Amino acid sequence: MSTTTYFIRGASLAGGEPSDLLLIDGRIAAIGADAGTHEAANTAEVIEATGLIALPGMVDLHTHLREPGREDAETVETGTRAAARGGFTAVHAMANSTPVADTAGVVEQVHNLGQRSGWVDVRPVGAVTVGLAGERLSEIGAMADSRARVRVFSDDGICVWDPVLMRRALEYVKAFDGVVAQHAQEPRLTEGAQMNEGEVSAVLGLAGWPAVAEESIIARDVLLAQHVGSRLHVCHVSTAGSVEIIRWAKSLGINVTAEATPHHLLLTDEMVRSYDPVYKVNPPLRREADVMALRAGLADGTIDIIGTDHAPHPSEAKDCEWAQAAMGMTGLETALSVVQHTLVETGMMTWADVARITSTTPALIGRLGDQGRPLALGEPANLILVDPAARWTVDPTTMSTKGRNSPFAGMELPGSVRATFFHGHPTVLDGALATPRPYTGVPA
Repeated sequence: MSTTTYFIRGASLAGGEPSDLLLIDGRIAAIGADAGTHEAANTAEVIEATGLIALPGMVDLHTHLREPGREDAETVETGTRAAARGGFTAVHAMANSTPVADTAGVVEQVHNLGQRSGWVDVRPVGAVTVGLAGERLSEIGAMADSRARVRVFSDDGICVWDPVLMRRALEYVKAFDGVVAQHAQEPRLTEGAQMNEGEVSAVLGLAGWPAVAEESIIARDVLLAQHVGSRLHVCHVSTAGSVEIIRWAKSLGINVTAEATPHHLLLTDEMVRSYDPVYKVNPPLRREADVMALRAGLADGTIDIIGTDHAPHPSEAKDCEWAQAAMGMTGLETALSVVQHTLVETGMMTWADVARITSTTPALIGRLGDQGRPLALGEPANLILVDPAARWTVDPTTMSTKGRNSPFAGMELPGSVRATFFHGHPTVLDGALATPRPYTGVPA
């Protein structure tokens, strides 16, 4: 499609009144009545959007794209296709690739792959420590100054357990307004752990993963962030106690943000009774009380955002006994539907709230200047059109990700992404992949 002008007719802006949008050369050129009277509207490609909700393109602060090194599980190309279909226009690629993204060279490689793919904006996350080994700091400054302009640093998958290293990392990123995203897991308390520690683990005879292993690290780190005066982000919060600690920290003015995953908003450790490794994840699925606490934390602003923790694996890593199975679940293509099911349809959030937790706030945390912007005149045309009345049954074999390890397989979910516009270019139309944004060599 050669046109760069699109006329979106009758979309409900963030769940509000229906309106028209005119997109020209990657920006929102007119809204409402002005869109229809603009001279460019006569030659624009028309997108009928009656009954659809227009939201800012979603931003994921927590995605595993696996490339380089684990292309059998995912690539930047397949992962970003999945992201576009899920309604994302930007994703942060976690550092646990092979080699680890702990140097300027590796983060630039990931960034370049994203630019050339053209489906979404790919922002690399830099490792906090060399090789994720937790022994010495990585090239944090070099990654921040690189063409990738890294602002989020994480050893996700492994906790930065050494308090001295964590303090130094917080001090380092403060110099350029970066943030450390911590995987909160005290390693000594989770040695050999297989699932949440509780009634179900006792019945199944599986080694338990206590909530305090997460909560103790969060408590330590919010105090470190307060001492240093730096930004801390807590990855995949999963327990009610963690929510309370973060709520307390925010009441003191500590600069901490936090995320919850879609799967922790819906699934519980009861699923593990099946011994199906698709439910094996880090942190583990928790109790129903934890699920409800996470939902409440998102509703009252204690938890700031949704992070998918999209973690694809090759089939052999999940088609095995529970103890040998890899931890992780796919999530990019189901995230918005789970959010609609757990937060919108329960009356806990409006669509405007959804825009805040899936787009505006994650873009702010990641310091993405041209993402997460409101649907307003002159803003970059990163937006999605959602059909809230749609219902679909999750079938991992039809997804764009290489991973088939969706915990929602066979489940009926609400909502469907009908279109995704990435800097004014339609990457998804009529619910199907269209074309990537052409690569020009100029950053999006």
